[in-house]
Amino acid sequence: MEETLNDIEGALDALRERLEGEGVKYLFGAFVDIHGVAKSKVVPLSHLEEMATGSERYTVGALEGMGALGPHEDECLGIPDLSRLTVLPWDRRYAVAPANLRFEGAPYSHDSRHVLQTQIAAAAELGYRVNLGIEPEVYVLREGEDGQIEPWATDDGINGPTRGYDIDATVTADAFLEPMVEYMNELGWKVYSFDHEGGDSQYEFDFDYCEALEMADRMILFRLMVKHVARTLGAFASFMPKWSSSSFGSGAHLNMSLADLESGANAFSAAAEKGRNGYTPAAMAFTAGLLEHAGAITALACSTVNSYKRLLPIGHMNEISWAPVYAAYGDNNRTLMCRLPTGRQCVELRTADMGSNFYLVTALMLGAGLEGIRRRLDPGEPVNTDTYSVDDAELAAAGVHRLPRTLGDACDALERDELARDVLGEEFHRSFVSYKREEWRQYNTVVSEWERDQYLRLW
Repeated sequence: MEETLNDIEGALDALRERLEGEGVKYLFGAFVDIHGVAKSKVVPLSHLEEMATGSERYTVGALEGMGALGPHEDECLGIPDLSRLTVLPWDRRYAVAPANLRFEGAPYSHDSRHVLQTQIAAAAELGYRVNLGIEPEVYVLREGEDGQIEPWATDDGINGPTRGYDIDATVTADAFLEPMVEYMNELGWKVYSFDHEGGDSQYEFDFDYCEALEMADRMILFRLMVKHVARTLGAFASFMPKWSSSSFGSGAHLNMSLADLESGANAFSAAAEKGRNGYTPAAMAFTAGLLEHAGAITALACSTVNSYKRLLPIGHMNEISWAPVYAAYGDNNRTLMCRLPTGRQCVELRTADMGSNFYLVTALMLGAGLEGIRRRLDPGEPVNTDTYSVDDAELAAAGVHRLPRTLGDACDALERDELARDVLGEEFHRSFVSYKREEWRQYNTVVSEWERDQYLRLW
């Protein structure tokens, strides 16, 4: 035991020396609240050893959706995962490590990271490693002289209705895009493409997939990075799923696959003659599990009132939205919850948006998929028609149904779902449903400008 303690102390000494050499002064051990917003105290590097053993205590009951711990109860300890410690390339005074919360010697019930770790462990018991890629979309906005919020790149509004993939619009945004790509590559994320999306001053970054927990941890850094770069331009970053009535939504598609723990081979990939369109029975069963729990998954993947302004076939602009609104899967059908791409073997969850708590939605996606594998579920045949052009009644007759249309409907689905209760844990499940139900209730008490325009002088 003494030798083990000496080894730990030696490793911490070496880590502290390395960080000092890199100019690091301060450390964050970051956990997230119900929204996926990162929280942490700041610890001077000289106190690394104490931080590693849980010196930082948090009154998490005062944070958003983090349980009912009152002022008379003990605090949570933040235990940083120092194996994932990252020096921020845009400000090397700071390093961030994802952290887990512990309460009275056990994992805290509302620790989102632990929720995902539990499902990753369940996958390992079945012989799988979980890989994940995320395609984050973000808007860069600013406040105009009249106080109105507008796109950061003023030229974006010149050519309507969309400047998606536009070369000129991309090049003129290099003050934002270039540092973003440089920082991500410095962190080893291996950006392989980035682009100007359909919305004005909306951008997407595509980078290599990795192990699922690491990818969820990366999203903490990604949000911090985007906000920093936007601030240097006198702008701000928005991860709101749909920031204005006339804007395109910001998705965050989750691309998940399972790999054999021993060989590393993609367990979803099969030769065309042995699988359905190149996918193994395990991939199909995984997909079926997602569809069986579509409503509950939507509650986590689309966790705000605003999310459902994105999940519409036709938006305010009276153009198709390209949003995934139906609980079905297709080969390359972007109108559906799930897509099985022909160019890579993974299951793409298209519903998730940038307002997600990525730990939670990844955990439930994985839990549902693993249940599908255990039960050998069959998702049926793919839906490869343009569902936007088919009447809902006709789709329903074919077994294709709309996802929840509001946060209230999604909360109902989440509350009914026993697997979701098991994945989140009884207490966190109850807190999430209650918190989001209150968000939905409050929203329905607010009279909007649209309502005044529509009804104020109608009669």
